[in-house]
Amino acid sequence: MAGSQSDDEKGTAQRVKDFAYEKTPEKFKNASDFQIRLRTGTVYVIICIASILAGDVPTMLFLAATAGICSAEFFYMLRSDAKMPNEWIGVVGAAYLPIAAFFFGLRGIVAGALLLMLALTLWYVFWSRARMQDVGVSLFGALYTGMQMACIMLVRTAFPGTDGGLLVLLLFASIWANDAFAYLVGRKFGKHKLAPRTSPNKSWEGFFGGLAGGVAVWFLVGQIPSVHIDPLQTFVLGAACGLAGVLGDLCESRIKRSVGFKDSGTMMPGHGGLFDRCDSLMTTATAAFVLLVLFGCINPVL
Repeated sequence: MAGSQSDDEKGTAQRVKDFAYEKTPEKFKNASDFQIRLRTGTVYVIICIASILAGDVPTMLFLAATAGICSAEFFYMLRSDAKMPNEWIGVVGAAYLPIAAFFFGLRGIVAGALLLMLALTLWYVFWSRARMQDVGVSLFGALYTGMQMACIMLVRTAFPGTDGGLLVLLLFASIWANDAFAYLVGRKFGKHKLAPRTSPNKSWEGFFGGLAGGVAVWFLVGQIPSVHIDPLQTFVLGAACGLAGVLGDLCESRIKRSVGFKDSGTMMPGHGGLFDRCDSLMTTATAAFVLLVLFGCINPVL
């Protein structure tokens, strides 16, 4: 009886797939990898732009959801490496940090990180199967995704009106430009491997091409009325963010290779998981926030 029910369910699922395929326009059938990647990337860009320009609250919700999903993908990968992270505490903690940044600024992030550490400490003390390495993975995953997404929230709320949104969009655009230029230059001229063991497809030629593209975008920051920054600081900001983005990309590549994963997930066809798409964004956001504070563009208050 159970086997028959299972066969019926499979048959129903197949009929649904066949019906959906028949109703799909011809130009969308049998799409190439590039077409799939382009369509998925377009949807992602539209969601990013719409959320950020809609205001602080939509930005907060977008960042919280992104942090939660990225941390969940991180924990899923680490479980295959004989780790047992506490996904519930980690995902909730990661998603909470951008929310805390919106409501309470840096104080909220500090308090959120301390609450996260307290929750994991209680879990470790009262659940005998928890190991210290599991606590470390849970804490790192939540902070790596959530705290760095919270930096974007701090940048968004640091400037009035749409200026904060424009600055965050330029942050995103610099990463997209870096990726695009790195891909195009690396494909055309790439001969020298950047990190053959960690990410064999990256080249030094693509690295410098991507860095130039990202720096070019950052020079638009000076055109935002509320952001007072000189050209030299803009160049330093662009170069540092470009380097940070590459570091984030290589860090995620190292994580995936260490646990035997090609992609962090399947949420974004053609790209892998959301963590794959946001690896450079996280470290770039942290570098941008720190430098904007050092340059006096942002005055964070605890």
